[in-house]
Amino acid sequence: MTSSSIRTWYLVHKWTGLVCTLFLLMLCATGLPLIFSDEIDRMGGGTPQFGMPGVGSSGTASGLLPLDTMMSTALAMRPGEVPLFMAFDDDQPSMTITTGPTPDAPGSEMTTQVFDRSTGKLLSKEDGGGIMHFLLKLHTDMFLGLPGMLFLGAMGLLFTSALVSGVVLYAPFMSKLAFGTLRTSRSTRLKWLDYHNLLGIVALAWMTVVGLTGVVNTLEKPINKLWQRNELASMTREYAGRDALTPSRYGSLDKAMAAARKALPGNNPQFIGFPGGNFSSKHHYAVFFQGDTPLTKRLLTPALVDAETGAFTTARSMPWYNKALSLSRPLHFGDYGGLPLKILWAVLDLFAIVVLASGLYLWLGKRRASPAAHVREVETGGVAVPAE
Repeated sequence: MTSSSIRTWYLVHKWTGLVCTLFLLMLCATGLPLIFSDEIDRMGGGTPQFGMPGVGSSGTASGLLPLDTMMSTALAMRPGEVPLFMAFDDDQPSMTITTGPTPDAPGSEMTTQVFDRSTGKLLSKEDGGGIMHFLLKLHTDMFLGLPGMLFLGAMGLLFTSALVSGVVLYAPFMSKLAFGTLRTSRSTRLKWLDYHNLLGIVALAWMTVVGLTGVVNTLEKPINKLWQRNELASMTREYAGRDALTPSRYGSLDKAMAAARKALPGNNPQFIGFPGGNFSSKHHYAVFFQGDTPLTKRLLTPALVDAETGAFTTARSMPWYNKALSLSRPLHFGDYGGLPLKILWAVLDLFAIVVLASGLYLWLGKRRASPAAHVREVETGGVAVPAE
């Protein structure tokens, strides 16, 4: 590689890295506890006692209470509100019922209650508060909604550019050194330069995957809008032009679920989206079914059932862009392989923090040095240190 090429890649690495570093440090710091959000939630809320332990609320086991009964119980605790979502668990009889003041209520006005479907008892209530909710909002949109999500997506793209340029510079830098060289007895700058390069190349694949899946996740709202405008509109074309169904005309959930199960046998529901929300039309219960493998559990198939009559309307697999989003979420937080994968994700997250912080330290120490001096540093494997 010529000195001119190294100079170009150095400038790309420097500026893409500098612009996104502080935001990436925030994302790594907030992402670390979010990796273990399930475990932290269980520690904070204790271990719930179920009436039928090990029986999933998504199933059809005898002893599970009717969905209509569960919804009536939830609405009785939230008078004046309407149903928005009902979500199920495959492993325990716990289920969540989300309500709000209107069918299109924003997330800030929603209330989620957790019930035991085997007993009908309220287990807990999620009101959108708490430290984990704060960290999640900071991590996903910095409390700025869609603009914040898209901004963090742009930072993710810059981060990816910094990774690519870093790999290009790694080759000439390491051409005269053995892999894993750490010159800890030399200058502090050389020591941290070696740490920066070694941890960066070790965690490269992980940082690339997490960075790109993070970018995809920031497109959640535009992707869902696209699905509503295209796929959902196509599935409910015969209902176009009708007035929205009012909650007082909603029919039996159990009848609707039976019709949906008949249309998609062998699958379990993950959640129901109610009429007027972001995941259904103004006239349908949208029952989202999932598969039974770690991969197919992430790929949902909605079955639309007329919310007034309980008649099955249609079912269709989600388009590729929704599938990409569904697969990106668990990959981003290491949620595919249980606790061992989460621990690996946490270790690699710490590596990324060291890489980012050391990169900032290296720039601050020699920020007045010329690009030509930094090119010599790359060409000599750090032996020639740029002077200020």
